[in-house]
Amino acid sequence: MPQAPNEIEHAIEVFVRGFCVGKSVTHPYEHFRVGKLWVMRDAPRKNPKNYRKEEWIAYGIEPRDVDAAARKQTRGRFFVCAIRGMDDTGDELRSAYKALGYRLLGTEPLFVHRLKKIPRVKNSITIEQVKTPEMAERFGKATRSRPIPAKQLTKDAPFRQYVALEGSQLIGWVRSVNAGDSTWCSNMYVRPSHRRRGIGSAFLARMLRDDRARGYKKSVLLSSHTGALVYPRVGYEQIGMLYIFAPRRG
Repeated sequence: MPQAPNEIEHAIEVFVRGFCVGKSVTHPYEHFRVGKLWVMRDAPRKNPKNYRKEEWIAYGIEPRDVDAAARKQTRGRFFVCAIRGMDDTGDELRSAYKALGYRLLGTEPLFVHRLKKIPRVKNSITIEQVKTPEMAERFGKATRSRPIPAKQLTKDAPFRQYVALEGSQLIGWVRSVNAGDSTWCSNMYVRPSHRRRGIGSAFLARMLRDDRARGYKKSVLLSSHTGALVYPRVGYEQIGMLYIFAPRRG
């Protein structure tokens, strides 16, 4: 069924807001509009060499216009993330960017959950929201990342981190990021040794119920093509496809 443009546009804004929260862990990552385009990039740095690649998000915009705007206003290197709806094939999009000298790096399905029907998934694992410094430390070790700061474990934190445990072992995790009236689902992972046991569905269902209880309208995510097989099981619907293009040098 064709998706309404305003639902895709809303999902894109949720993606932009939520993604920037995750990228801001080491340095603030900002978002703003340039016409109909969204731009995500580092906040000002003292050394321009430290800027990470910018990401220009386009939906329903001619590729040549995206290319012209990005090349004129970028501070350095950039990607273009072009999004299409399910009623478009994407062939013309790929051809247009290829003609401009871009190469396709990959594609990611765009999903939305409207938080109306959330299945009850039975599983023997324990699902916890990370609320203590001790669990944050364990999560950091399991993911080889910095522990979540104590100030981001409060009720007013910009995200909620969930972990799945079997005994004392962390076997999976997922994050729900506040993004206006909806949430951005990110970093969903289950250890290979524990896959195909319904664990991903179990903690996604827990996260979605908490989203709904907090008054959010929708949950949005981008998925790998393998992961895209999991999300519909808990009620996510694919509404589009994101194409990641890298520009030619020059």
